[in-house]
Amino acid sequence: MTVNVDPKAIEALNNFKLPDDIGFGRTMVPIMATCDYENGKWGEIKLLPYGPLQLDPTAKVLHYGQEIFEGMKAYHFEGNGPYLFRADQNAKRFNESAKRMAMAEIPEEIYLEAVRTVVGYSNDFIPVQTGESLYIRPFMISTEEHLGIKPSEKFKFLVIASPSGAYFTTGYLKVLIEKEYIRACPGGMGAAKTGGNYAGSLVSAQKAKSLGFQQTLWLDALEKTYIEEMSGMNFFSVINGKLHTPEIQDTILDGITRNSLIQLAKDLGYEVVEEKMNINDLLKAIEDGSCSECFACGTAAIITPIGMLGNMEGKEWNISNPEGPVAKKLRETLLSLQEGRIEDQHGWRETVKVICH
Repeated sequence: MTVNVDPKAIEALNNFKLPDDIGFGRTMVPIMATCDYENGKWGEIKLLPYGPLQLDPTAKVLHYGQEIFEGMKAYHFEGNGPYLFRADQNAKRFNESAKRMAMAEIPEEIYLEAVRTVVGYSNDFIPVQTGESLYIRPFMISTEEHLGIKPSEKFKFLVIASPSGAYFTTGYLKVLIEKEYIRACPGGMGAAKTGGNYAGSLVSAQKAKSLGFQQTLWLDALEKTYIEEMSGMNFFSVINGKLHTPEIQDTILDGITRNSLIQLAKDLGYEVVEEKMNINDLLKAIEDGSCSECFACGTAAIITPIGMLGNMEGKEWNISNPEGPVAKKLRETLLSLQEGRIEDQHGWRETVKVICH
């Protein structure tokens, strides 16, 4: 597939230097891939210098929130790779989100070629220390220009990328059990990776921070009893040596990291239980010590241990082993696989062709 490369994008790459402190999601490589949908078809992929977008003030994304995105990483540990991890699954989930948001589905080959192009040209700027990566953000917005409430017929797909370090800097999370607000209702858009889901969670994030927590644990909308997910991450616990996680339904994002950890856990001999998880049962298990670990997982953070759950009334449940052996083993196995340090038995890892500039 041909990519139209703007000479100014090459110039931007040649003039770019990484800062000493890259952080997470703050430093952007100076290029972006774009592709437009109009008149019922997708155009060519373009590689452009990174920069502002020009949108008509009536573009539907600004008024009706037709927007979706993905989160991916490319790894370049000790100069190996660069590797993508299960990129085809991101492409498939992107189109599932597009269907739910009444947006045009993008051919998988366009999605993947745009991602590979950005990674291939950005190879020199991918950090090489373990746990570091090039964080990749494919996204799509609706661009049709008028204020009528109808699905857009014009879209812009883009891929941007950020050389990144660790997502969380704290050792483990303090998590607020949210019983006031909800994240998603059955039949809603909770399973779509769309900005509205995250916007709706921010008021809870403000509240959690003011109470000394770093994250929110969402419960189901109908009974506020069953665990669903964190704000941007899936939830796991270890109870009596078994790995427990809420079963996927249309109120929970079907996490690629989550699915990978489930398979790797089975490979390592752990029993995995996917079912509805009652928050009260979990808290009792923490109290009696049968729950030894809780952790969150997602593309950005990989695995982050949870040290404490708490509620608005000031009660706290401390996890007996915040940085426990199961989470530690799973994180090391997954990261070793992503960085190319162990054999890829499942065909999940892809080597991206480096493009000289």
